[in-house]
Amino acid sequence: MTTADPAETPVTRESLETRVRTDIAAAEVPHRPIRRMLRRARVWIDAHPRLNRAYRFGVGTAGGVLAVGGLLLVPLPGPGWLVVFLGLAVLGTEFHWARRMAAALKRMLDRFWAWWRAGRAARAGDAA
Repeated sequence: MTTADPAETPVTRESLETRVRTDIAAAEVPHRPIRRMLRRARVWIDAHPRLNRAYRFGVGTAGGVLAVGGLLLVPLPGPGWLVVFLGLAVLGTEFHWARRMAAALKRMLDRFWAWWRAGRAARAGDAA
């Protein structure tokens, strides 16, 4: 008996969305080796006040540049919102306000896409 190759199965928008959500949830498991290593490194940085300050400044600068750069890219064709979310993710590693803002933006974007899909389904139903 052979199993279907995932690359050969037709990809629908819903199956892709489900797969992406599953992959994100699997990557956020806290007991993965890379996460344990990063937590140990962060504890070490926290033990050195000057290094901690420089680290937070670097994270804030990099995340801020990414977020602002992404906002500048939003009206252009390309990955503007993706860069904004990447910048907020970088900022969210150190700043709770950024983590909360990213979560709120994700919820708003999720509601927007649900509204968009419902409108498209209604228009498709009217056309039929």
